[in-house]
Amino acid sequence: MHFSVISKVLGMLLMIFSLTLLPPMLVASIYGENTHQAFFLSFAITFSIGMLMWLPYSRDQADLRTRDGFLITVMFWLELGLVGALPFALVDPLNLSFTDAVFESMSGLTTTGATVITGLDLLPKSILYYRQQLQWLGGIGIVVIAVAVMPMLGVGGMQLYRAETPGPVKDSKLTPRITETAKALFLIYVTLTISCMIAYWLAGMTFFDALSHSFSTVAIGGFSTHDASMGYFDNNPAIISICIFFMIVSGISFGLHYYGWVHKSVSHYLRNPEAKMYLIMLLAGCLVSCLYLYFSGTHNKEDSLYHGAFQMVSMMTTTGFATDNFSGWPTFLPFLLVFFSFFGACAGSTGGGIKVGRMLILAKQGVREIYRLIHPSAIYPIKIRNRNVPERIADAIWAFFGVYLAVYYFMVLLLLASGLDYITAWSATAAALNNLGPGLGEVALHYGDINGFAKWVLCSGMILGRLEIFTLLVLFTPMFWRR
Repeated sequence: MHFSVISKVLGMLLMIFSLTLLPPMLVASIYGENTHQAFFLSFAITFSIGMLMWLPYSRDQADLRTRDGFLITVMFWLELGLVGALPFALVDPLNLSFTDAVFESMSGLTTTGATVITGLDLLPKSILYYRQQLQWLGGIGIVVIAVAVMPMLGVGGMQLYRAETPGPVKDSKLTPRITETAKALFLIYVTLTISCMIAYWLAGMTFFDALSHSFSTVAIGGFSTHDASMGYFDNNPAIISICIFFMIVSGISFGLHYYGWVHKSVSHYLRNPEAKMYLIMLLAGCLVSCLYLYFSGTHNKEDSLYHGAFQMVSMMTTTGFATDNFSGWPTFLPFLLVFFSFFGACAGSTGGGIKVGRMLILAKQGVREIYRLIHPSAIYPIKIRNRNVPERIADAIWAFFGVYLAVYYFMVLLLLASGLDYITAWSATAAALNNLGPGLGEVALHYGDINGFAKWVLCSGMILGRLEIFTLLVLFTPMFWRR
């Protein structure tokens, strides 16, 4: 372990993150709010901590190993969760406890979208903007910035990229150099965000709402500037349609977006097995949701199509926006929606969940085992686009799935022990581990009323989900710390 270089990297990244506390000060000035002091104090504290971590080791040079990358990734998310909570704790109108402030910060950075705050429509614009910005940075901005600054620090960035990138294909690079990959991802991310913002604005949102919701839509985060979430814009079908489109697009691998960008093509989306399965599942889920809402008498034909399609896309992509209180729908549907969040978005996107790519390989492996029962001696390779999937990847995915279930039910038991009922515990764990946000039961509307212990358990679940479990759990193995 190169602890001096690790401290140097973390210090530099903290100083860079402190600069993101300046835009909310500008928003406060524009709207004449008195939140400047809280944001400036947060900036000063964050920058000072970063400087103290960076300065003693500023001249140290070393190549990062994979283990260093894992430790940097986990420590960076933990310290970001803590310093990101400073504005929430210091701004007077919120009056949040330390636990609630960290919960809100962690939820934003991990793009979970669970909130302990109510009365959003009455909050200062600077705080509302800051929440949305946290999600945008957490989606991919921080990842790309972290990778891009590695050459400046004299260390390679591939180890951090491998530890951070979501999905089962962590070693893939879009371009030969990791810095170029970071730039490509960032450019696509910014382009999607600007396109989404302009579309919202032209459809009738105010500029502030358009900017804020473009952040959380493309990041697949789910924070809103209104308590009613996207239901605030119920009377504007254009806004809801734009939201559905960008949620779907943001849930597709950014590698496919990059390919389409370079080759000026869209046909490759339907040739990709994961993207195809993702779109088919969305279509099937929307169909079931809309029909059930209609035939159960919950909504009329138009509203069933409207709410059913939106809510299914929002939940499966793990965005977490809402146009209606779906927890009050007939019992089957809320559980179906949460169930679809386990599949999540595609690998290489900013979405959460287990990932459709993993589920695709698991399904193919399950079919193979059935064939083996019939023909025990036959060889049935798992293929994706006529390419054999290495046994190492298949084994790793099964291991991930097993550990995921173990962690999931361990968290459910901890929440039950804290006093929550089963529906609340089950859905809150799914919402945290899948980086989804909304749940059922006591957490259907917000998380402010559950106990502090449950909030800390869910914070750990958010980080586990964002870092896809193994990146964090590997730190608890003795082998990781051996020389």
